[in-house]
Amino acid sequence: MKWYLKVLHQYLDFSGRARRKEYWVFVLFNMIFVFVAIIIDALLGIDGDTVGPLYIGYTIATLIPGIAVFVRRIHDIGKSGWMLLVGLIPIVGAIWLMVLIFTDSQHGDNRWGKNPKEISI
Repeated sequence: MKWYLKVLHQYLDFSGRARRKEYWVFVLFNMIFVFVAIIIDALLGIDGDTVGPLYIGYTIATLIPGIAVFVRRIHDIGKSGWMLLVGLIPIVGAIWLMVLIFTDSQHGDNRWGKNPKEISI
């Protein structure tokens, strides 16, 4: 949960580096909260035709922090955050982005900062 909250506190920070653990813990908790929002919308009967307001509100609230942690994750392997746009290429782009986010941190410092694995949190 600490990593999830760290991402939310850095919601507009597109600089620096984010290790794999930070990224994947955010993704895990984000998915859990999305499913909870969908269930609550359905239980309250406010889910509309496809999705409800809790789901939409949560998704909008976490969109920018999600993009920011993704950009910091890409910085961690030494690539520019603009690599996010590779995802616009059908199929191949998504596969390439998955390869990038699973890649281990670049050792030592890079132009986006110190290796977060070497910095104690």
